[in-house]
Amino acid sequence: MIIDTHQHFWKYNPVEFDWIDDEMVLIRRDFLPEHLKETISGTGVDGVISVQARQCREETDWLLELAASNEWIRGVVGWLPLADRDIKPLMEKYAENQLLKGLRHVVQGEPDPEFVLGRAFNRGVSLLKDHELVYEILIFEHQLPNAIRFADRHPDQIFVLDHVAKPKIRYNKIKAWSRNLKELAKRGNVSCKISGMVTEAEYKNWTPEQLQPYFDVILEAFGPSRLMFGSDWPVCLVAAGYSAWLDLVRKVLSALSQEEQDQIFYKNAIRIYKL
Repeated sequence: MIIDTHQHFWKYNPVEFDWIDDEMVLIRRDFLPEHLKETISGTGVDGVISVQARQCREETDWLLELAASNEWIRGVVGWLPLADRDIKPLMEKYAENQLLKGLRHVVQGEPDPEFVLGRAFNRGVSLLKDHELVYEILIFEHQLPNAIRFADRHPDQIFVLDHVAKPKIRYNKIKAWSRNLKELAKRGNVSCKISGMVTEAEYKNWTPEQLQPYFDVILEAFGPSRLMFGSDWPVCLVAAGYSAWLDLVRKVLSALSQEEQDQIFYKNAIRIYKL
């Protein structure tokens, strides 16, 4: 069994998806459940977690509708306005839907470097644990120090780090990222997705050997009990096909015991997202 803990759906338009630049022209189109269903056929992937790609309630509503009509979409990580004054009743309403497993905010895109430490935002995040909802941390590597401070404010909250905090793989820079990632991983309430790595390298020129040191760091930092597989489909397609990424992760993890591989490929997802 494999559960892909990180993929997106969208109906493409150039305004809402302006981050899809000319280098990523391959994904300037619609990506819907029928497309992913065909993609994962024969791969061993049995279920997925759908993650928001737009910061609006309509996105969360749409993903929940897709999950309700496709049983292999096992859950949704959506978006809600966590910093809003009226977030509590809104979150209570959404938490009634058992398909909502967590929330995230695109902190990597916030111009204010202190955003993740903001009072209103943290007040909203503090409510998540009452509903057993995960908070997913989406940042660039230079934002790790503040992410550590953020996590320390919420010791009882379950956190999941997306895309291994987006290290500068294309420049083969690892030292600062490694140090800060290992520090974050000391918090036992933080897990990490093995995802988004090929798109932090040069899309067409990355090699497994280039990625290996980064794999080594996350395996050492989090261990098999706090890592999960994620494809980042369809974003991954600009650098690697779905099966190519999955096969690489399988190869990297092949030295682990079967139990450890099972933890990363599905058991941790079941536990963390309460599937």
